[in-house]
Amino acid sequence: MHIAINGTQHEVDTGSNLQDLLNSLALAKGRIAVELNGEIVSRSTFPQLILNNGDNLEIVQAIGGG
Repeated sequence: MHIAINGTQHEVDTGSNLQDLLNSLALAKGRIAVELNGEIVSRSTFPQLILNNGDNLEIVQAIGGG
């Protein structure tokens, strides 16, 4: 199935959850914020949130510096 991540089309397996996706993108352990179809997603729901064809995700990663 096809989803958009930060405006770029990606193909993921049907039935994938958000945590699976973040693991595959090597973002699971970082400080991130995720918006799914215009709604902020709580980190505690990542494993239960099943992705659907046509979903639009915005993923922002916090980076510290000085």
